[in-house]
Amino acid sequence: MATNNPPRLSRRAVTTGLAPAVAAALLLGGCGGSSPGTAAAKEGGAATGPAGQVERGGRAGAAKVPEATTYTTVQGAPEDAAPDGATDGLVVHPAKAVPVLDRPDGRRIATLPAEQLGGPTWVPVVETSGSWRRVLLPSRPNRATGWISGTGIRTARTPYTIRVDLTGRRLTLLRSMREVGRWKVAIGGPRTPTPTGRTFLMATLTRDRKAPSPIVLPLGTHSATLDTFGGGPGTVALHGWPDASVFGRAVTHGCVRVPDAALKALSRVPLGSLVFING
Repeated sequence: MATNNPPRLSRRAVTTGLAPAVAAALLLGGCGGSSPGTAAAKEGGAATGPAGQVERGGRAGAAKVPEATTYTTVQGAPEDAAPDGATDGLVVHPAKAVPVLDRPDGRRIATLPAEQLGGPTWVPVVETSGSWRRVLLPSRPNRATGWISGTGIRTARTPYTIRVDLTGRRLTLLRSMREVGRWKVAIGGPRTPTPTGRTFLMATLTRDRKAPSPIVLPLGTHSATLDTFGGGPGTVALHGWPDASVFGRAVTHGCVRVPDAALKALSRVPLGSLVFING
């Protein structure tokens, strides 16, 4: 049933079986400033989850295709055709794992789980065709999309949009298209740029108070030049940083470091909200 209330952030969002601080460390690693890990082969390499045969109409067994998570690559996922396109804020949450198809009533390419990183899966709808919903996926390759059935899924609308201007090195938070905050931020360096395009707020992770950022907001996009941040999947995130001198500079491994005031405001943004990263 549709609801006008946007999804609440999950304060418990952690990788299954791991403490929040460990989950955040595994996801980010070098993004926070330590070793960035292995240099990547080109974007969209081999899947890190199970992949295999597929059938039409989503009838393939779940074990034959990867789960659409930040840890996997979804082969055959259609690319987002409108990386600058706005939506009406519709986001969806599957109450249980659902098939992801390459087109309405098409070939099954993945399974979208009910949880991401231990919290609820909320993904933005970027196109509708009858009862089918095209959504952004949290997997590689960047800008991957897929179609899911609109039957039996929870819906909500979020009024928030996040925009990251890489040229101006600033982040703008909008509510109902009105600016509610703007901050200078640190972005990826020349060799490890922050990826551009349309993505979304995937999860909220909490870390130890001694960490550079007590809250980390992973996005549904990955570094295009690194396949891992300190052992994690190279997930790009918004997070804080204790040294204010970095703001306005291109110094990260792809993540976007934000001031404390920005992090506080961003931590209230519902999961699934669109994030536009423009060069």
